[in-house]
Amino acid sequence: MIAILSPAKTLDYDSPLPAVTPTRPRLADEAKTLARAAARLSQKRLSALMKISPALAKLNADRFHAFADAPERPALFAFAGDVYTGLEAKTLPDAALPFAQDHLRMLSGLYGLLRPLDAMRPYRLEMGTRWAPGAHDRLTDWWGDRIAALLADDVAAEGSGTILNLASQEYWAAVDGRLPATVRVIAVDFRDGDRFVSFHAKKARGMMARWLVEHRVERVEDMRGFDSDGYAFVAADSSDDRWLFRR
Repeated sequence: MIAILSPAKTLDYDSPLPAVTPTRPRLADEAKTLARAAARLSQKRLSALMKISPALAKLNADRFHAFADAPERPALFAFAGDVYTGLEAKTLPDAALPFAQDHLRMLSGLYGLLRPLDAMRPYRLEMGTRWAPGAHDRLTDWWGDRIAALLADDVAAEGSGTILNLASQEYWAAVDGRLPATVRVIAVDFRDGDRFVSFHAKKARGMMARWLVEHRVERVEDMRGFDSDGYAFVAADSSDDRWLFRR
């Protein structure tokens, strides 16, 4: 199976890196096109589009202007939000990283689809942004079928035909309805009792991704054994395409 995560707004380009060999994002040319187009947006426009403060708008305008020369870092170690707090990539065993490269993907507004070791430059561009170059009104429209096609190729190469969807609705919208009918998608829902708590759910998605690569799970059914931080699979409230974990 391949597990899908959302990216993070919070980035880490300062902490020490493990000894890994970065790979090139497969949609790097598209990322450059988007970065060049975003660099033409004013700080005021960025602030309105992203609903961010003037200071953050300036930071991201500067990032887009300097994108071609910005430092690179493997995506798994660059993202630092709630999901990646749960994943704790820096403490993964070395043997888990090749498995992660084959079985873990991150959706991205700028890069489309990232493998864990793909070298990315700092950016902020959410998939739900109502902007895109050219005649498109939304970023998802600009991407079209490209992300889904690449993900479908990855699923076919992996062999199971299954995606474990740990991404947010905003990011899953980039591939929803665009994958071949032969691809099985299982959405995972995390609850505290009967309550959905966004922060806890995001962290749990990262913990599940870690559990997958740390145990090198090949069969998706074995993911029902995920039990980190008190979560347990609830068979009675789950279906073939939606699994509920509760604590």
